[in-house]
Amino acid sequence: MKITVDEPKCVAAGQCVLIAPEVFDQRDEDGMVVLLTEAPDADQHEAVREAALACPAAAIHVADS
Repeated sequence: MKITVDEPKCVAAGQCVLIAPEVFDQRDEDGMVVLLTEAPDADQHEAVREAALACPAAAIHVADS
């Protein structure tokens, strides 16, 4: 799995951080998404997919390897 984030689309809702905190974070100054890892471990894949679906701006893109 490889994750990319379209940062300009991010609306700082924070759903990704709530669902997959080991993979996503938010910048303190503006709440924008921070991708902690582009290739998470297999045990994180389900949460990452859920986070991508929950993103109100559709800013998270997931590609299976």
